[in-house]
Amino acid sequence: MTKVETLTKLLQEEVIPDIEEYMDELFALIADKKATDEDKEELENMRELREEFKTMLIELENGDMDDEECLEVIEEIREMQEGDESE
Repeated sequence: MTKVETLTKLLQEEVIPDIEEYMDELFALIADKKATDEDKEELENMRELREEFKTMLIELENGDMDDEECLEVIEEIREMQEGDESE
């Protein structure tokens, strides 16, 4: 599997769904009127991050990212995931 395919799969099957799940949790807090200002800010950050990853998927589809760029992003995502698991 190429780095482009690996990153595409990672974004589609793990990263974006995880972000959307977290956003759902934040929406639930807001709906229950239990959200803090930090929660609302975090929701906005997650929206922006999701859009960045969706844009990245388009770039991958169009062949606008090379293997080196893909590898850097994969490594950054893995580091983020490891950080989330340790919390």
